[in-house]
Amino acid sequence: MSQIFASQKFRRTALQGGFILAVVALIASVILVGKSNIADQGMATGFDFLEQTTGWPVNFSIIEVTGRSTYARVLWAGLLNTMLIGFLTLIFATVLGLLLALMRVSSNTLMKLVGTSYVEVFRNVPVILQVFFWYAILTHLPSPKQAYTLGEAFYLSNRGIMMPAPALSGSDVLWLFAAVVLAVLYLVLSRDHPRSDRRWAIAIGLTLIVFLIVLLTGREPDTGLISVPELKGLRFVSGLTLKPEFTALLVGLTLFGASYIGEIIRGGLLSVDRGKLEAGRALGFSTFQINRLIRIPLAFRAMLPSLTNQYIWLMKGTTVGIAVGYPDYFAIVSTSINQSGQTMELLALLMGGFILINYSIGFLMNMLNERIKLKGRS
Repeated sequence: MSQIFASQKFRRTALQGGFILAVVALIASVILVGKSNIADQGMATGFDFLEQTTGWPVNFSIIEVTGRSTYARVLWAGLLNTMLIGFLTLIFATVLGLLLALMRVSSNTLMKLVGTSYVEVFRNVPVILQVFFWYAILTHLPSPKQAYTLGEAFYLSNRGIMMPAPALSGSDVLWLFAAVVLAVLYLVLSRDHPRSDRRWAIAIGLTLIVFLIVLLTGREPDTGLISVPELKGLRFVSGLTLKPEFTALLVGLTLFGASYIGEIIRGGLLSVDRGKLEAGRALGFSTFQINRLIRIPLAFRAMLPSLTNQYIWLMKGTTVGIAVGYPDYFAIVSTSINQSGQTMELLALLMGGFILINYSIGFLMNMLNERIKLKGRS
């Protein structure tokens, strides 16, 4: 017995186990005390309220939501809104950040000055102020009757940005989103396949097939393939409307996130061995070919861990949308707490939703990092 207690491995395991038990006991005591206090106040607990109707509408949602929708459906709509704005932000901020990074490492003085000025301005202004700024601009545009127009198809007014769009319902959009996600997963998982040169064609082809199937079967019989916005009375009907709350949040988060992502990518680009770049020039590669075939692929391995952290932060940053009235998951949960009084349950759902989203992002990025990392024999 004395040999067991003298074992360093045993002592470490016992300390770790004791710490875990203490944390579990603390969490259990907090839950029990909270339930006791709630019961003393005569408040109901549990998740039965999710089947009750909310009585209040949502001004923007991918799926159909009315005042008669249940809390479960409204919360699901809020989660989808957060995922929509979050993933669009990640895509646009990454593309813009890559352009900024290439400008900052360029030998062109003007491009380097523009990239540096952008980063210094947008990185040092709080993101909520940037969202407020764009929201103020969008809400002070002319009314729909005096809206700015481009080719009688695109309109810009204080009601938002109106543009043509495929005649699809909210559920059709979800199917297309799922098809894109599966195509991305296929590209990631098939990277080392013997016929990996065909994987882009296969992924794009499958996505287009799903899009055509949804487009041809998901619309009403009397509607066309493309829905064009039209002014009727004091508002626009048909087409796609990007409301000021959505647009301001997307633009603000994209511009803010791109300044940080640009610096992360720039650090990765600068980590590439200069000798490899000189070898590309010796082989007659153009600057575009050197960046596409040598610099960016090698830099991607170095910048991926920091990029993962920034992606997760940007997804959590979507919660600033509550300041301009965008009905994201955080805003929907806050309203539901005020209406139902189920504070503990809704906070648990809020934390669980963000944990699920962010762990999914982290899992995919870590899986990608595992596939591209250098494998040695040490």
